[in-house]
Amino acid sequence: MSDDPTCTSISWPVDVSTLGSVDTSPADPSVAAWGEPAIIARCGLRAPAPTADSCVVIDGVDWVVRELSDGTAAVTYGREPALEVLVPKAHGPVPLLLPAFGPAARSLPETGRRCT
Repeated sequence: MSDDPTCTSISWPVDVSTLGSVDTSPADPSVAAWGEPAIIARCGLRAPAPTADSCVVIDGVDWVVRELSDGTAAVTYGREPALEVLVPKAHGPVPLLLPAFGPAARSLPETGRRCT
């Protein structure tokens, strides 16, 4: 959870793919979720440092993507604060879901770092 003003006023997507939003507990404007099992997005993370993890550019937003045991995590790269999207395996390839988060990610201040 973040009290960063950028995160507390972030505009989350209404739906992700065909998944509608679901409540989070505790409720926090810097965290949102969609579907079951839930895709979870949270704003307010520290921007990732340069990494050897996969970095992709989707709709003008750079994302560091790493596989987890039960899905995939994608974190904005070159944005501060960072936005993280956690996608369970049941929802398929993360790059197909990230465009829904483009407007929220682009609202975050840029640091100048880019995927290379």
